[in-house]
Amino acid sequence: MKAIVLMFDSLNRHCLPPYGCDWIHAPNFRRLAARTATFDQSWVCSMPCMPARRDLHTGRPNFLHTGWAPLQPWDDSMPEMLARAGVYTHLITDHYHYFEDGGTAYHTRYKSWELFRGQENDTWIGHVADPVVPANINGKGSRANWVNRPFVSREEDCPQTKTFSAGLDFLERNHTADNWLVQIETFDPHEPFTTPEAYQKFYPRAGETPLFDWPAYDDVHESSAEVERARHNYAALVSQCDANLGRLLDTMDRLHLWEDTMLIVCTDHGYLLGEHNRWAKNIPTMWNEIARTPFWVWDPRHPEAAGQRRKALVQPALDLAPTLLRFFGQEPTADMTGHDLAPVLCADTPVRADAIFGYFGLPVHYTDGRHVYMRAPADTTQPYHHYNSMPLHFRGRWTAADMTTAELVPPLPFTKGMPVIRRVATPTPDATPARHLLFDLATDSSQENPLDDPATEQRILERLRAHFDACHAPREMFIRYGV
Repeated sequence: MKAIVLMFDSLNRHCLPPYGCDWIHAPNFRRLAARTATFDQSWVCSMPCMPARRDLHTGRPNFLHTGWAPLQPWDDSMPEMLARAGVYTHLITDHYHYFEDGGTAYHTRYKSWELFRGQENDTWIGHVADPVVPANINGKGSRANWVNRPFVSREEDCPQTKTFSAGLDFLERNHTADNWLVQIETFDPHEPFTTPEAYQKFYPRAGETPLFDWPAYDDVHESSAEVERARHNYAALVSQCDANLGRLLDTMDRLHLWEDTMLIVCTDHGYLLGEHNRWAKNIPTMWNEIARTPFWVWDPRHPEAAGQRRKALVQPALDLAPTLLRFFGQEPTADMTGHDLAPVLCADTPVRADAIFGYFGLPVHYTDGRHVYMRAPADTTQPYHHYNSMPLHFRGRWTAADMTTAELVPPLPFTKGMPVIRRVATPTPDATPARHLLFDLATDSSQENPLDDPATEQRILERLRAHFDACHAPREMFIRYGV
């Protein structure tokens, strides 16, 4: 058997034709939906980028124990487990966070890997003089990005295009071989929303100056015309993703890979484009635009699922590890809380009743597919802690000050007998909403009218407690969230 995992970053469900979008040019996503099962209840788990990828490797939530962190020594790694079982695993990516301090130990779990440079803040091109910065109203930006942009302006130079081309090369070389998994992973359509002009032609404000292709992680302060400009730039980048998706589908058609190759297309999370008067992600309130994701699967063992919708609730970040392990004849570990999706693909048989998701230290979110509940910290007087063993931050090493609050503590239930470094966490300033929020998606899909429903809230609190137990949340987290 063979498997292709195609992963985007910040791909919005509500900006894709299979999920009802009628203004973004993305015909290949329609084509994908005709060949695969389309999931209507797909939700994130640990947020954002690297926490989501840690879930993908381990099949268990990590956001109740720490934030952005390397893969830990005790973590099960699905691609590593497959490689040990004789499955050739290969990662192709332009996601530069794998190569920063906080992304340590992920890419080396694959048998081989390729990286293409130049996305976002990647410190790639050595350039001593200050870069030329065009007129813009971007809320974010970086010196490295302005240095890199002239080197990735042509289609053939774009990191996304290089990543897909390398993926297609892998398929050409290996399509007659058996027992392999390739993960083709692009940073797009993550901000900044830069594209070749060919994709801007579909949208009247794409590429318009002054540039607005990199909103701040903040409230919307721009005019409605400027908001539309950012949305059109994002749409152009989605269209570029769609074109490269079409190249992959063409190759699968030509090489007859549908006959024996699983295809999974997913993303780590969505992105706010002005909805709820907010930009981006990394905010306390994970609205559906962030948390509910597009997701498609083709399994050659279940051809009846092609072109069908699946209503069962799934969490790709947790469920891909057990699904792929079973696909290749291996068993998930006891520490994995995700589920094999074969029953959902076969007959839309549910594998879970509900799910939790969130950022470390910020509100814990719950959904059963109908309700979404956002549980803010109820007790912020007590300290809470990171639990890991790798002294690395997102983009740096621990400081001497970090070490003053660190201590070695006994193993946790899932750390395979290894002691753990516990370090006091620093709360995000002004990041905690003042109240809990409950929404009924059946009557309020845009999440504009919070409910006052104590009975439903109490039922959800009981389910939150069960989820905390299942993933061995530290006792301080039960206290912090009042569960």
